[in-house]
Amino acid sequence: MIRTMKTGMQTQGGRVAVIGALGLASVALAAAPAFAKGNADITAPSTVQVGKTFTVSAQGDDDASLYLRTCLENRSGAQAWHQVTCGDVAWTGDGAKVTAHVKAAQRGTQQYRAVVYGLSSPTDRHPIRQRTSDPVTVSIR
Repeated sequence: MIRTMKTGMQTQGGRVAVIGALGLASVALAAAPAFAKGNADITAPSTVQVGKTFTVSAQGDDDASLYLRTCLENRSGAQAWHQVTCGDVAWTGDGAKVTAHVKAAQRGTQQYRAVVYGLSSPTDRHPIRQRTSDPVTVSIR
């Protein structure tokens, strides 16, 4: 009889330990944030001569939305960002692309960045900004 009680106590202690470990693991998984995968990349030349036309292109992807649109923005100095152009709406996973041909009108530096917007439908009028690339600087000489 003593042997049965001792075995029963060990089994019950083992069950409590397993249940506690499972509970702790589920709390840890629930507390971990879920991150959407995606990117925003931009390419532009580093130096351009005044009067020449150069190409700025970007592509972006994000799995948090069904449809995507990538836009290009630029600024000079510390001014606000201004939208240059946007690409076509693309399905998530295909990657949204945009290309702009810009004429270098005057000397100075210009910064460009890509912005990926998420849309709930191809005609969504209220896109949500999902990702923004690091700016690239173009020196115009």
